[in-house]
Amino acid sequence: MATSKILITCSKGIPPILKGELLSLGAPMPSVTAAGVETEGTIDDTMKYNLFIRTGHRVLFLLEEFMAKDPDQMYKKVRAMVWEDYIHEDGYICVTSAVDSPAIKDSRFANVKLKDAIVDRMVERCGRRPDSGPERRGVVIHLYWKNERCCVYLDTSGEPLARRGYRKIPFKAPLQETLAAAVVLATGWHGVGTFINPMCGSGTLAVEAALIALQRAPGLLRSNYGFMQVKGFNESSWRALRTKARTMGKKSLSARIIATDISPEAIKAARHNATTAGVDQLIEFGVCEYAETPVPDGGGVVVINPEYGKRLGEAEALGETYRGIGDYFKQTCKGYKGYIFTGNPDLAKKVGLKTKRRIPLFNSKIECRLLEYELYEGSKKLTNIKGPGLDAQAPGQEPV
Repeated sequence: MATSKILITCSKGIPPILKGELLSLGAPMPSVTAAGVETEGTIDDTMKYNLFIRTGHRVLFLLEEFMAKDPDQMYKKVRAMVWEDYIHEDGYICVTSAVDSPAIKDSRFANVKLKDAIVDRMVERCGRRPDSGPERRGVVIHLYWKNERCCVYLDTSGEPLARRGYRKIPFKAPLQETLAAAVVLATGWHGVGTFINPMCGSGTLAVEAALIALQRAPGLLRSNYGFMQVKGFNESSWRALRTKARTMGKKSLSARIIATDISPEAIKAARHNATTAGVDQLIEFGVCEYAETPVPDGGGVVVINPEYGKRLGEAEALGETYRGIGDYFKQTCKGYKGYIFTGNPDLAKKVGLKTKRRIPLFNSKIECRLLEYELYEGSKKLTNIKGPGLDAQAPGQEPV
């Protein structure tokens, strides 16, 4: 089986965490790129990454890399590729692109030329062409075109990996599942001590924490991936991989996960999402003010994702909330590590505590920081817990 480059894309700030995930999965020589993390493997290897990766968006398998000065050159190169080896002539394809080339003013034109090259090859070799459209339900082909360099990939994920399948009720401004997983992994929490999430909203952080602690593959709820539509899909290997993933996961936890919100509607949504994910029995939900969230003895992490308050009036009103979080950390959370995930650095200053780490992450296009506060007194047994790729020298962290 042929090997090629595999690119797992992710949001800015996440590549060091994603690299740690890939190393734990045995990926050969993963290297951080601007768009994610690159490794090597076969199409069958992409099945494992789609099933187990928590922080990546898409798993792209490189088919061809070439130089093209204009759309006509790109068309000729793509038409020469052996598409009949990957696409069923009576199947369905979706083409996508990321284009930054002076030869292309509209990426939609690149999509059309890419699609035309593929279907023209299929008609020539198979006598008919597959259907095409914007839905990611069939074989998904992705073109990356930077200046004169073109990379043509199979998007083996299809729909983004963030769409785990459990978040049926998103509530207000939820964190994307992949970002929530990155936040949990960055704290180093893997089921030792208590995970506390006040202001939990729709519960994404708590659900991802439960999946991580259980070592449960995040992709088990998904029923369709792009690689399943590729010609020669190894269904028996996929079934075996899913069976192995189910047996690897733990059935119970000794640690506690506590999630609270002042809104009964948020807790209702969070419970529903946790039930769909199969972890509702592991999360202690409660309706209360964040400062009334219980903090058991024994240590762990407290993670809060407060509103960012991008409008002036909102930011002023939230200042007291951020000061209150600082008081809650100081007065109630001794023996824990505290974390605030925020996209508002001015509000973060009102917490009134010295940060130990400031980890840059992006929530969509909003540049955010995961701020760590060490709240220990006496014993520091848990202070050396580290997330994958995020030790003291990891790239992507800011100096304290």
